[in-house]
Amino acid sequence: MPEATTSIDYVMEKASGPHFSGLRIDGPTSSPPASSATAPSVADVNAPKQPFVIGVSGGTASGKTTVCDMIIQQLHDHRVVLVNQDSFYRGLTPEESERVHEYNFDHPEAFDTEQLLDCIKTLKSGQPYQVPIYDFKKHRRCSDSFRLVNASDVIILEGILVFHDQHVRSLMNMKIFVDTDADVRLARRIRRDTVERGRDLDSVLEQYAKFVKPAFDDFVLPSKKYADVIIPRGGDNHVAIDLIVQHIHTKLGQHDLCKIYPNVYVIQSTFQIRGMHTLIRDRGISKHDFVFYSDRLIRLVVEHGLGHLPFTEKQVVTPTGSMYTGVDFCKKLCGVSIVRSGESMENALRACCKGIKIGKILIHRDGDNGKQLIYEKLPNDISERHVLLLDPVLATGNSANQAIQLLIEKGVPESHIIFLNLISAPEGIHCVCKRFPSLKIVTSEIDVALNEEFRVIPGLGEFGDRYFGTDD
Repeated sequence: MPEATTSIDYVMEKASGPHFSGLRIDGPTSSPPASSATAPSVADVNAPKQPFVIGVSGGTASGKTTVCDMIIQQLHDHRVVLVNQDSFYRGLTPEESERVHEYNFDHPEAFDTEQLLDCIKTLKSGQPYQVPIYDFKKHRRCSDSFRLVNASDVIILEGILVFHDQHVRSLMNMKIFVDTDADVRLARRIRRDTVERGRDLDSVLEQYAKFVKPAFDDFVLPSKKYADVIIPRGGDNHVAIDLIVQHIHTKLGQHDLCKIYPNVYVIQSTFQIRGMHTLIRDRGISKHDFVFYSDRLIRLVVEHGLGHLPFTEKQVVTPTGSMYTGVDFCKKLCGVSIVRSGESMENALRACCKGIKIGKILIHRDGDNGKQLIYEKLPNDISERHVLLLDPVLATGNSANQAIQLLIEKGVPESHIIFLNLISAPEGIHCVCKRFPSLKIVTSEIDVALNEEFRVIPGLGEFGDRYFGTDD
């Protein structure tokens, strides 16, 4: 490669553009070459980005709508839609309408939960949905009109019982409970029902005592335990809402798999990191440059992984005689490399952790099912240590699961394992995280998929052969 230096400098300079925690392909021109065998899963590349679903619950007139409106206003640079559970009230039959004062509108059976589920699933799939419009004065749906809701970056589902059903809860990325004093809620409900819904005071109070308060105690309040965030005082709590919006902004910038699995961490991408990925993925790069830039990326992944270890506070005296309060490194630590590609990550780990012990696991990939353990040599006291498991490419996840299971059998707590990769395939992340939800995965990019030969697409080929020079 006579022009290697020039091309590398050019790529490092020009590798720019928006990049969200892993490669995203937006059109057919970015598909793998025709010579590559492409699995059906790769066809999902153009699938819509998964929206961030927020559930907002709380008692009647607790300020849920105000909180939702404030979140929507602050997420002004994203597409946000609001879906109200009230839109999915079942229409009353003629018999029920005649005895409407005896009907419990705060009971879970008053809602068409199946249609609500269908609505959220449809919106999450990237399709629009016709949300019914409910007439609170006639207590039935408007048969000839709907509200068209389009797929968006953020879906907010608001209602008193949105946390009650497990299937509805499972579709949410974040659950907020608005907690407001009961007297305040009653006063707000009286004002709303008399002014907006044309009811008299006696009927409002009767309904509250007979249905609303018992339903709150039986169904709404118990669902508070499912909330990720509880907001006292509702819309008056600006600090809580600001923190929630900051969290949503962070999540919107993450890969979709990081929303599904909170134990998956993708290091924050920069133009330098994207440029190094561009270089090591180039099949025309020299072995020397491949090793050099792979080592740089591995070092970043290792440093990020070390940041997830437990630390203790430590105070030291600086050369100026001042006191500095910092942290002390975790002492009980070791590395374990999955032979042989994982050995490429050992030097970076040694450079970061002086004198660290490193064990080895060799798994035979017979048919790429990773079922046969050939060799293992681990520290005798590994059960007392936090373990950094090293493998540059997470593909199917079968070999990784075999190695993780071995560590657990040796007494290592699952939560003490941090799995470090350069690139990860979605299939591998699903495979590992579903079986071992308590470990952490740290990677520098999440690729598109696996092809029919179980190779990561777009990937970077056989990493071990390219790194150790045995790919000729």
